Amino acid sequence: MSAMTPTQLQVEYRANPMGVDTPKPRLSWLLVSPERGQRQTAYQVLVASSPQILAEDRGDLWDSGRVESEQTAQVAYGGKALASRQPCWWKVRSWDRNAEVSPYSEPARWGMGLLEPGDWRAQWIGGELSPENAPPEPGKEPKGGKLDSQIQFIPSPHLRKEFEATAPVARATVYATAQGLFELYLNGARVGEDLLAPGWTDFNQRVLYHAYDVTAQVRQGGNAFGAILACGWYAGYLGWDTRTRGHYGRTPRLLAQLEIEYADGHIDTITSDETWRFANGPILGADLYMGEQYDARRELGDWATPGYGASEWRPVVVHESQPVRLQAYPGAPTRRMLELKPQSVKNPAPGVYRFDMGQNMVGWARIRVKGPAGAKIALRFAEILEPDGSLYLDNLRSARCVDEYWLRGDGLETYEPRFTFHGFRYVEVLDAPCELGLDDITGVVVHADMPLTGRFTCSHPMINQLQHNIEWGQRGNFLEVPTDCPQRDERLGWMGDAQIFVRTACFNMNTAAFYTKWMDDVDEARLPEGEYSDVAPRMVDLRGSAPAWADAGVIVPWTLYQCYGDTGILERHYDAMKKWVDYLDAANPNHLWLEERGNDFGDWLSINAETPKEVIATAYFAYTSGILAKIAAVLGKEEDARHYTGLYEQIRLNFQQSYVTMDGKVHGESQTAYVLALHFGLLPSSLREKAANYLVEDIRARDMHLSTGFVGCSYLPFALSNTGHLDVAYRLLLNDTFPSWGYPIKYGATTIWERWDGWTDDRGPQDPGMNSYNHYAYGAVGDWMYRVVAGLDLEEPGYRRISIRPRPGGGFTHASAEYDSIRGPIKSAWRIENGQFLLDVVVPVGAQAKVYVPASSADSVQESGRPASEAEGVANIGWQDVAAVFEVGSGEYHFSAPVVITS
Repeated sequence: MSAMTPTQLQVEYRANPMGVDTPKPRLSWLLVSPERGQRQTAYQVLVASSPQILAEDRGDLWDSGRVESEQTAQVAYGGKALASRQPCWWKVRSWDRNAEVSPYSEPARWGMGLLEPGDWRAQWIGGELSPENAPPEPGKEPKGGKLDSQIQFIPSPHLRKEFEATAPVARATVYATAQGLFELYLNGARVGEDLLAPGWTDFNQRVLYHAYDVTAQVRQGGNAFGAILACGWYAGYLGWDTRTRGHYGRTPRLLAQLEIEYADGHIDTITSDETWRFANGPILGADLYMGEQYDARRELGDWATPGYGASEWRPVVVHESQPVRLQAYPGAPTRRMLELKPQSVKNPAPGVYRFDMGQNMVGWARIRVKGPAGAKIALRFAEILEPDGSLYLDNLRSARCVDEYWLRGDGLETYEPRFTFHGFRYVEVLDAPCELGLDDITGVVVHADMPLTGRFTCSHPMINQLQHNIEWGQRGNFLEVPTDCPQRDERLGWMGDAQIFVRTACFNMNTAAFYTKWMDDVDEARLPEGEYSDVAPRMVDLRGSAPAWADAGVIVPWTLYQCYGDTGILERHYDAMKKWVDYLDAANPNHLWLEERGNDFGDWLSINAETPKEVIATAYFAYTSGILAKIAAVLGKEEDARHYTGLYEQIRLNFQQSYVTMDGKVHGESQTAYVLALHFGLLPSSLREKAANYLVEDIRARDMHLSTGFVGCSYLPFALSNTGHLDVAYRLLLNDTFPSWGYPIKYGATTIWERWDGWTDDRGPQDPGMNSYNHYAYGAVGDWMYRVVAGLDLEEPGYRRISIRPRPGGGFTHASAEYDSIRGPIKSAWRIENGQFLLDVVVPVGAQAKVYVPASSADSVQESGRPASEAEGVANIGWQDVAAVFEVGSGEYHFSAPVVITS
């Protein structure tokens, strides 16, 4: 029996998902083994229609048989055609390198969704608006954080229906969505853990539905089915266009279908229809940007339980069927992920309490309060404070960001909102009717449910804080779509920010499902000729074709393929990527991107430097064409691969002829101009060293500081370390004077700022028109920290082959990166102790790694206390850049060598 064990089974990147609508779902598993060098040589997957059949080691839906393969991820289901609602139970076993078979894994499951349009019998329903709470017409813009803003909220209707379950229940599944937001209830209990469901898509084209197994919540006899609705992205305020709301529709509506299978085999279906009734309850209004208003005196009691007296509830409004595509939710749902307690509280005036959460976060505050019935409190939110200690609210622009609560007056009460979110570090409570302490406020951290997969630490406290800030910037902005910021009246899925940060994002968290969903948004947001948009979903900013922004449509899928070995996402979006590059080629026959540049943002928010926009555009034209050529090759489209390789070479040549001088100067002579030319491979080899020297000269002329904006920042340290200037890259990383990554940290930042100069000593906050203290773009430096400082990188997509190549510098005495890859955990951790360079390595089962150990010779390297050449599973394969290169299989390794690096 093999000592190798399959574990952590997933379907389409999720554990035990419900409502899968991919016809041939992809299966993945990890392998664990205490032995070095283990690998899978074959596998067998069983998929059954019931756990009982699976327990008999039978797969009546699919028995793959023994498949000779090392593949443990992206294994497509290959059995009987799966019908709507089909429950699937599965397990897997593997044969190891010695042809010994493992036990079967623990069983896992998935459930198919509603695959055919006729499967939906439910109708769209909602509450009826009375004249006094109808959505307002365009009017006065609100002001961020102001209680007197001219906002008219729409009440959140509660909807309900009672039904009878006529026999013992074998299985019950609910499928539900909303145009707006919904929460479901069955017999008084909440259904599922998802927040702000069903999420954000272009509601005019596609609406996502969620599926939940509610077998344990449905009981024989009387039952009650209910839902609460809110405006959300569908009918609420959106972007900076806050004079209007309802960009997709004016009122929220529900589509829900509960299917009950009884023990005797017959099925009942309970749908949203005209038999439902509604009432407006305590949520007087809820908006993602403006906050929530909740009057606890208007609570409806046990409204979602059977036997509730709903005689005064009104009939729902039934809406016409919507011509949109219903898709099972494929992403990472929004959920409560953490709770934080405040670090301090101040009481600057009677009834006013100001809490410091100690962390710029996204979500909301839960409050405990006691007071008389009808007393109203307000909670306001801010990222930083004014010099006098009051909340700095100007950068919220017109996002009101205020939650209001009217007390019941029956003792200690607890309130937290449902249908809004805020970006904040500070919470201010106004008109508190009692004394409040640290235990009376809790910060509820809300974001996409993406497991943390990356951990980076080092010997420099400031860089550890930088990694913390990068992670929290991702937490705050990965909510349904990769937003630019989470606090002001914007919160859009900006394409440029997304592509700049995508590789760092994939290190920090498992973003595969999240980006899978968002790439569908990206495709739907394309303009008529195939141009990618500035934002996805495309709303508020309706333009496209901006260099480095539109290119996300190609860069993001390619990065996901690199990190997760996912050819499916390349296949799914190949036609769109090809149409985009062909569009650019047709518009720019001279192979310089001079036409069709849309908003043309350039090197957004660069500091005291201007990079010619045509240089940026043409560099990205080449880069994207080259990536498309590689994608075509991966997909076996050989003719396309040749065509786009030729296009890349032609653009590269024209870039050199138009923008590069004979002595290696790049037009504009900015840091970003040199960085793009170097990192995208646009220079002849004879000029790379000269261009790199010009880049360093510019950095030195700025007293060893950067000047890059969004476009250049992520590639800058790579351009330096790849051209022999590792010391300069470390110097930029370690700076804490303006402008630098360390400067915000010196002033207490706990997330990444939008601007290098978001706050300065001499001026204070930047122009509030655009000054977020929680962006993530500049956090793209995290990629370099993982791949160069710690040295953890891939050599083949999906981490089948790994590179462990730390490059110490900057006075660091240790650095560590741990990454839970799609193949399993990987580790590269180095330290310098007592004149020894020590390197700990972990390679997952089924992978191989090249390990680069800085040393004076291969003979000086030891592994676990013995010469590396004699160690089990270690092979010396060469020498490169003052490092002995070894090849190892799976397992843990401990290398050591006398220190030869002193920088």
